[in-house]
Amino acid sequence: MSALVAIPDTLIINYLEMTSPTEFRPDYAHDLSGVLIMQAEQPDIDFYRFLYRAVGYDLRWRDRLIMADDELQHIVTSPDTRIDVLYVNGIPAGYCELERQGSDTEIAFFGLRPGYQGRGLGKHLLSLGIARAWEWGSERVWVHTCNMDGEAALPNYLKRGFTVYKVEEQPMPERYKT
Repeated sequence: MSALVAIPDTLIINYLEMTSPTEFRPDYAHDLSGVLIMQAEQPDIDFYRFLYRAVGYDLRWRDRLIMADDELQHIVTSPDTRIDVLYVNGIPAGYCELERQGSDTEIAFFGLRPGYQGRGLGKHLLSLGIARAWEWGSERVWVHTCNMDGEAALPNYLKRGFTVYKVEEQPMPERYKT
């Protein structure tokens, strides 16, 4: 693991949405040698927590690590959840988790392991995730990101066609301080 992100006093959450597939601006990587994206059709919670921790630990993602096993298993195996895993030369490098919520789809979790960032893989995986959300028949695709996520997160969402519809500020929750 690399260094944890600095902890600001205030958590700033940006909520973004796309309300039409015509707003989507995909950007797929051109060199995909060694790259494979596979759907984790019935992931076990140990593999899921590996992905979650590997992508989000340094960003202080904690919610799914403290969740009860049966609750997490229910979420990740739900027919309303889709998890696509990005592999580079056979190694899990990141994932995109979609959650269908009625006619909306949330990009619930998305990211790359630190060693795989900066190669154009994030825009590729995000583009694939957004395309899959629209293929589900969604009327709206949304995501949230915060000031503790990677510095490329918000610009990537904006470049793919998302627009900010709400910003919230709150004192930093205790669970993110450790």
